Amino acid sequence: MKIVLASTSRYRRELLNRLQIPFATVNPTVEEEIQNGERPESMAARLATAKALAVASSHRDAIIIGCDQVAVSGGRILGKPGSRNKALRQLRELSGQEAVFFTAICVHDAASGKTSTRVVPCRVAFRILDDATIGRYLDREQPYDCAGSARSEGLGIALIQRMECEDPNALIGLPLIALVDLLGEHGVKIP
Repeated sequence: MKIVLASTSRYRRELLNRLQIPFATVNPTVEEEIQNGERPESMAARLATAKALAVASSHRDAIIIGCDQVAVSGGRILGKPGSRNKALRQLRELSGQEAVFFTAICVHDAASGKTSTRVVPCRVAFRILDDATIGRYLDREQPYDCAGSARSEGLGIALIQRMECEDPNALIGLPLIALVDLLGEHGVKIP
């Protein structure tokens, strides 16, 4: 069975490699804008599904894995900063605060049209961070492509006081525990 990851994220690719299954990656072209009144977890699920469906149109014989992550703190969605200045502002705002990272996974069988989706929340409490700490972290990690600017699989773990999550991989962007369940529902057995 052909498996396609609807993402070009190196983090997601590294995580999926842990399952030791062959897969291809395809860049989904999906607008990642919030809709009026949309809750963060709904947005993550909608975007994960949209990414899987976007790739399915050109891979009609594959199982497509779509994913998305939406982070929220203080009622505000935190996107990927894209620059050092935005990352600095995000981490200043997160200092001593909590954020919830909603990571959605969608598995879509392009041949049958069957779609399964799950959202895995991860609650993260950040340490109190001073500008010197944030600056050193940004110099070393440059996490400008990570929602909330905290790359937990790297040095960003030093910024975190505690995490509450059913799957620590969800914070990195691909909840493997949920993915194994959803792949099983589609006939893909791991191991």
